[in-house]
Amino acid sequence: MSDRLDDLELRIDELRAGVRTAMRTRDGASARVLRAELRSAERAWDALVSGGQARARPEPPPLVTVREQVHQGLRLLGAAAQPRLIVAVSEAFFGGTIRSNQLTSLRRDEERSFRSSPFGRPYYLCAALTDRLSPARGLLTLSTWPLERRVVGPLSPRVDFLTCAGAVAEHMSAGQEDERAAKLLVRMARNIPGAATLGPPDPLRVIEAARAELRVHAARDTRDRAELAERATAQLGDAARLFGAATLSTIKKEQAK
Repeated sequence: MSDRLDDLELRIDELRAGVRTAMRTRDGASARVLRAELRSAERAWDALVSGGQARARPEPPPLVTVREQVHQGLRLLGAAAQPRLIVAVSEAFFGGTIRSNQLTSLRRDEERSFRSSPFGRPYYLCAALTDRLSPARGLLTLSTWPLERRVVGPLSPRVDFLTCAGAVAEHMSAGQEDERAAKLLVRMARNIPGAATLGPPDPLRVIEAARAELRVHAARDTRDRAELAERATAQLGDAARLFGAATLSTIKKEQAK
């Protein structure tokens, strides 16, 4: 069985590389054929492993914290995102178990941790920053991203949505898909001109449509973000660059406590 597993794993790696190449060259026909072969190879691998371990005692699934699941989701998306999208991505691609309401206090917990021990963790889940350099409501980012990706200008919500949609579609094209991922991509495609289809979602079509609209907005959004990042670097300390500057309303709330 070991030799058969090795052969299948090698074939799976080759097919994944082929899918990515077809995506880069926008060869939709080849990508669809390769994706079908990839799914078949992965099913064969699963069947072989399941058969070989039929008598083995099942091991408990690894415990993944809410924080780690959010980190996984944001890394896949590659852009600032709202909790409900992070939860949907976590469920679709990582078998996540988090709920949106669990993310409500997460950013505040991260800020408290940073202030008590600055840079004591490899990464922090932090806020996107508005044009006032205050925390954007309901938008999470990663501290490991450059500041230009963590600030949001007038066009950034649309640019980030298109970036996230493209990332979801790319992971589906690489063979990482199930019913939940397909439903998520269908919902996202409805909000991108030319991306929706009548039948099952076409990841390559979504990617192409998202890139087409991104070309319209990217230059202006990049300039806006660069200006905001420059201001943030000049005006904010380490903690505020990650979690945002206090606004007058938040200061009043703190004083009232």
